[in-house]
Amino acid sequence: MKRIRLIFQSLLLSFLMLTSAQGQEVKQDSATGGQQRTAEDADFQPFMNVNVQLYDLELVTQEGKRVKFKSDVVADKLVAMTFIFTTCTTICPIYNAIFSQLQTLLGERMGKDVVMVTLTLDPTRDVVGRMKRTAQKFGAQPGWLYLTGEKPNVDQVLKGLGAYFPNFEEHPPMALVGDGKTGTWKRFNGFPSPEQVLAMIDELQAARGAGR
Repeated sequence: MKRIRLIFQSLLLSFLMLTSAQGQEVKQDSATGGQQRTAEDADFQPFMNVNVQLYDLELVTQEGKRVKFKSDVVADKLVAMTFIFTTCTTICPIYNAIFSQLQTLLGERMGKDVVMVTLTLDPTRDVVGRMKRTAQKFGAQPGWLYLTGEKPNVDQVLKGLGAYFPNFEEHPPMALVGDGKTGTWKRFNGFPSPEQVLAMIDELQAARGAGR
């Protein structure tokens, strides 16, 4: 078991190094007007605009605190959000690791201007204790909420976010980045690098100033 864990950690580290390098390529392409991309990458879209509906339903944090999703968690903050189930051994650990690095990049902005949210897709099994252990495993600090709750509430919140899947074990890799103040939301499909997610947060924050 220990050997399997070490192999997985090695593969995960390699993946994160790859996504980080890809994030740097995206930045370089932006600076040169995208001239570095080949013709077959012409339709590349790292994210897409989405409409979401935020339901103000009660959920529970990894510390057992009851919160309202729209008014307490999102409110008028900038939000980075992903979706997991704790027994997942493929997509979910990768996203937890991406968010762990994002947390480091955010620094003092965590929990103030920006909140990170990891919402369960399996509320029946992902009780508070399980969510807390997963949060601790990935070093979640204040400002990174692992949310679960009663299944009807969780399912409704997921549906509003476009992240509800009847067979959650086959959910696609995705993340949302949004602004609770302006109502602008973007969805990453696949695995963005932590730098790409941070860049989107910064873009939404900059748009606030431009809209004054």
